[in-house]
Amino acid sequence: MNDTLQEYFEALERLKSNNPINVLKNSKINNDSVALEAGRKRGSIKKSREIFAELIEAINNASQENTAEYDKLESKIFKLKNSAENYKEMYEKAINRELMYLERINELEKLLKKKNSMSANNEIYGQTIK
Repeated sequence: MNDTLQEYFEALERLKSNNPINVLKNSKINNDSVALEAGRKRGSIKKSREIFAELIEAINNASQENTAEYDKLESKIFKLKNSAENYKEMYEKAINRELMYLERINELEKLLKKKNSMSANNEIYGQTIK
């Protein structure tokens, strides 16, 4: 393996481990990003050149692995968002229930107060309420 090809493979490994030097972290793994990471120009890895066949295969494999991992993370994020929305909905329902209970308690306290004041007034006048 010549030195140039070795540089491309090293660049691919840096991208796979998410420790690039020349491109942004979390860059998509493809021929151009590997070329740029290796310090070459975009498009320097050509399918028509026999020397790059093994490198292109390695890039494609790494890209598929990266995509599969991304899909797993995306699925996990989706589940967590749904769970958070579910808890938010349950929280809002609980708050609504509590507010209804407080309103009902206030109504009952007013009725009790009214009943007690009527009872006290009737005792003053010698009447009893059943």
